[in-house]
Amino acid sequence: MGTALGLMRKKGYLNTSMRDIASSVNMEAASLYNHIKGKEEILIDTCFGLAETLEMGIKEVNDIYFNAAEKLAMAIHNHIQALTQDLNASHLFVHEWRHLSDDKRAQFIQRRDLYEKEFRDIVILGFEEGEFKNVDPKFATLTILASLNWVGEWYRPQGDMEPKEIAQKLTQFILSGLQKN
Repeated sequence: MGTALGLMRKKGYLNTSMRDIASSVNMEAASLYNHIKGKEEILIDTCFGLAETLEMGIKEVNDIYFNAAEKLAMAIHNHIQALTQDLNASHLFVHEWRHLSDDKRAQFIQRRDLYEKEFRDIVILGFEEGEFKNVDPKFATLTILASLNWVGEWYRPQGDMEPKEIAQKLTQFILSGLQKN
């Protein structure tokens, strides 16, 4: 599956054919269908698999009582850890989910919206605790998630920063905009 994800990241989901995937693993396209139903199966498994990992991470954060800043730091860490595990899968998750079939896309969007709500609840908690500025929680949440999701575009495993350090720096930067002085 790693080869298929790499191809889809490089060429785009729509521009990657089953024939391309089969060729890259030295198989006949017909033989590949003995292993998977089609390329959407790869997209579904990837998007929903990463969604499940992210959901478990945010639930872990919100099941523990910390203050909002600690929760946000932990949520950011969990999100970055999940996205940096497999950059090809992360690319499909962030960019290619739009190509899911209508019913799967609706399910994915519902899960995404619930995940965003969990993050938004942390921002609201920070405001209620008097720790965060009175900001638009939806706007703040979408800005945070956009920043986190963009990491997959520039992060390199051989680069200067480990995922943990990236999470720490993003947390400091995000909290500097949210916390009251």
